[in-house]
Amino acid sequence: MVNLISSYFWPFVRISTVLIAAPIFGAANIVPVRVRLVLSLAITALVVPLIPPVAYIDPLSATGLLVMLQQILLGVAMGFLLQLAFAAMTLGGSSIAMPMGLGFANMVDPVNGVQVPVLSTLFTILGTLLFLSVNAHLILIQVVVDSFTSMPIAPVGLSSDSLMKIALWGGRIFMGGILIALPAIMIITLINIAFGIMTKAAPQLNIFAVGFPTTMAAGFLVIFMILPNVLPRFLELIQQAFDTIGQIVGV
Repeated sequence: MVNLISSYFWPFVRISTVLIAAPIFGAANIVPVRVRLVLSLAITALVVPLIPPVAYIDPLSATGLLVMLQQILLGVAMGFLLQLAFAAMTLGGSSIAMPMGLGFANMVDPVNGVQVPVLSTLFTILGTLLFLSVNAHLILIQVVVDSFTSMPIAPVGLSSDSLMKIALWGGRIFMGGILIALPAIMIITLINIAFGIMTKAAPQLNIFAVGFPTTMAAGFLVIFMILPNVLPRFLELIQQAFDTIGQIVGV
């Protein structure tokens, strides 16, 4: 009986930690804690018969605490890498909102539960819908299941090289966010330069009365034009995140 409980407990720790750290699953505003708990238990019940047998490890022993720490670290790492892809969308939306005058319009991000510019929320919602439409949530579950074969439950977990890959991949937040927002930033900057030249040539022109609504209208037009390119870049970030997860867990 004790061995049976142990064979389900350790996979549950890794799976539940992934769901807590992963986007969408870990959003308290979208998935309640009870639903997340039931989902973790259901996935664990389905996964345990498919993975290699788990040896009995006393959770209260020193080895058990080390194994639990390794499973939590591994689960957080897998979910965190996907969170970084969504953070790039948030950063891209913020970078566009500031120059076009929407930096003051904030609302709660449904994924992270924090105040972000409204454009960041729009990009995050679009990214969430795209994430679900390509079944990336199912791919995440499949990767977690495969990780039990490539990285069994043991006191040894992520290596220092894997931790370095996670740290280096964090830089892709800024690269991805800038690539998403760069076309809009360039166009809005050129519009602001044009208004600066107009103000210099005609000082009587009220730049605040004319420039602010023009910049905002141009920003919305630019967003409409760049959206077809934003979503493929987000998919590329998701693919790179899954590639990095595969490298650190060996699947």
